[in-house]
Amino acid sequence: MDPDFSWIYLIFFLIIPLSRIIPRILAKRKIKGNATQTIKEKQFQPSYDEFSGITQKEFSKPQTKTMLVLGELNRGVKTFQNIQKNTGLDTKELDMILQDLEKNELLRVEQKQGLFGPKIELYPTDKGFREYYT
Repeated sequence: MDPDFSWIYLIFFLIIPLSRIIPRILAKRKIKGNATQTIKEKQFQPSYDEFSGITQKEFSKPQTKTMLVLGELNRGVKTFQNIQKNTGLDTKELDMILQDLEKNELLRVEQKQGLFGPKIELYPTDKGFREYYT
């Protein structure tokens, strides 16, 4: 007459993981629901900047490729590959733009030692930040 303790396996292998996964799934569904509501609310609001009177469409589109790259840097993109992916520029053109930005002191290049070898990170300078937002 051995007692049956197989229910313990159910607790450890099914109930505990499910109790951690289910709240995450519910939270994601709530976030998706709130995102659609905020988009609907924003559609009926005027799309101008209160401080400068510039419409968002005019403000959001950079005029040159240099400004496009500088905008990506100001948004926090740090690597060459991510800038290339976001802007859609080819390697040579992006390299020329980054060299011009560095020569004009709008960009700062930092070389760091990572786990898989050296890595290069790009940061906008204060002058680059001001240049983009003027």
